[in-house]
Amino acid sequence: MPETADSVGIDNYPWRIYNETSAMATIHQITTAQELLDKPGLGRCELVHGELAVMTPAGYQHGRIVSRINARLENYVDHEALGEVTGAETGFQIARDPDTVRAPDVGFVCADRVPSTPTTGFFQGAPDLAVEVLSPSDRASEVLAKVRDWLGAGCRAVWLIDPANQTVSVYDDRNQTVALHSSDELSGGDVIPGFCVTVADIFVSV
Repeated sequence: MPETADSVGIDNYPWRIYNETSAMATIHQITTAQELLDKPGLGRCELVHGELAVMTPAGYQHGRIVSRINARLENYVDHEALGEVTGAETGFQIARDPDTVRAPDVGFVCADRVPSTPTTGFFQGAPDLAVEVLSPSDRASEVLAKVRDWLGAGCRAVWLIDPANQTVSVYDDRNQTVALHSSDELSGGDVIPGFCVTVADIFVSV
C-alpha cells in the first residue's frame, strides 16, 4: 500500500522538511547559488548579493496578469521558433562572489542562448527579456534595484507592469525608458521581433 500523508503522519511526510526553527537557521546559512538550489523547500525567494530575500506568494491579480503575459509570449515565441519563455520562479544566476539569483515573473531566452541539454540548475546569465509585475507591497527602491540588476547582467529589456495604474514601463540596455498606457502597444522590439500586444489587453478582467 503506497504511503500517504495520512498513513505516515503529516508532520513526517517527505515534503514537510523544515520546522520553523530549522527553516530560519537554513535561511541564514544560504549565501551561494548552490546552497539555494540544494534547499528547494524554502518557497519563493531570491539570492541578492549573497543575502536571501524571502517573498510572500503572489496575489490573485498578480498571478492573472503574469499568466496572460506568459501565454501571449509563449504562443508567439513557439510559433516563430524564437527561443524559450520561462515561468515565474525560474532562477537566473546573474552574479558570482557574492552570488545573485533573480527570478522574473516571466522570462525570455533567445534561441541561440537556450541550453542544448536539459538544465536542472539555475540558468547561467540573464534572460534576454525579464517581465516584472508590481505587487502592492513592493518598494520602489527594491524594484528599481532589480531592474538595474537585470540590465547590468546583460538583459536586453525589462518590462515593468503596474496593475494599479495599468501602465507598462519598458527599460532597455541603451538606458532608455518608455512609459506605456492603456491605448499604447507593447512591442517586443528587437528582442522578440514582431511581437505586439496592447497594454489594455494585459489588464482585461483583472
